[in-house]
Amino acid sequence: MRASRCRPHWLLLWSLVVLGLFGCRLPLSDAAAQDIQVQGEDPGLAHLAGEVARLAEQAQGRVGVAAYHLETGRGVTLNGDEGFPMASTYKVPIAVQILSMVDRGELGLYDLIEIDQSDVYTTSSAISDLLDDPGLQISVHNLLELMLQISDNIATDVLMATADGSQAVTARMHEVGVEGIRVDRPTWALIANWLGAPEVSENNKIDPEDYEVVLRAPRTDASTAANNANFNSDPRDTSTPAAMSTLLQQIWNRDILSEESSALLIDIMYRCQTGEGRLKGVLPAGTEVAHKTGTIGQTTNDVGIIDLPDGAGHVVAVVYVKESEVPIPEREAVIAQIARAIHDYFVFNRG
Repeated sequence: MRASRCRPHWLLLWSLVVLGLFGCRLPLSDAAAQDIQVQGEDPGLAHLAGEVARLAEQAQGRVGVAAYHLETGRGVTLNGDEGFPMASTYKVPIAVQILSMVDRGELGLYDLIEIDQSDVYTTSSAISDLLDDPGLQISVHNLLELMLQISDNIATDVLMATADGSQAVTARMHEVGVEGIRVDRPTWALIANWLGAPEVSENNKIDPEDYEVVLRAPRTDASTAANNANFNSDPRDTSTPAAMSTLLQQIWNRDILSEESSALLIDIMYRCQTGEGRLKGVLPAGTEVAHKTGTIGQTTNDVGIIDLPDGAGHVVAVVYVKESEVPIPEREAVIAQIARAIHDYFVFNRG
């Protein structure tokens, strides 16, 4: 486990301000519009949940939150049982399926996986920048690093294929008792569907040249709005905040993977290089967070586990934003403020 390195003196002052806000109840009309739940006997959790709901309004969309203190079992959710597009946070369940195969001896971390030219789509990927000629092989371990550290989409799609496809990932979630997470498409199909090409699917693959046509097709404001609306209502590749929180709890507690695989996954997530302005955005300097981000269209997400200082433990924090009408930096600021409220509450209310 890792400990936070920095203990700024202004943390207490900030937290007292935040805790003062917890004492202010939401107007009944605002609270009624959201599904707010608390877990545990701590009476202050209702105030934390209310503050999270208040902060969520700034996203001008729909926000789902799950916070769960790993050492005491206390938690809150906001719209915790509602489905949200996972975007790249779905790479966490993919990693769980891959590492489950490693634990069963069906796959080795240092097995080399051939990257075929037909796998190379120009989505977010360091691999596509390097693969000019055939013959590239990358280990399972390095593909996991690429997928989780920099959210490499080609690494993700290769791992999904290695994991026997999206249905196998979803089946693994059911096996471990996580209901509410479904993985349906490789990233190239998910992105093509979002951009208005519904015929593209895991079983209806198009070649990279045709994919370029989809990516570069002109779009009007009206067509973009329609594409976003269709994507937002699509049940595929979605998770509830509560389900993702449960998965992260299971990973941390070594419930579904071996000690070695659990430690590897958590370590890679600590080294995530994306989303500095999200869960980590306004936490005290040096606070360590094992997390995974996701972004597409009107969706901006971050899910992870925050280390708390001075023996206060660890808190799972899942924040999903969908249907947002504000720019990405403003959505990220909402995620950051929610994460700070969660962090400070569990630092100063130890149960």
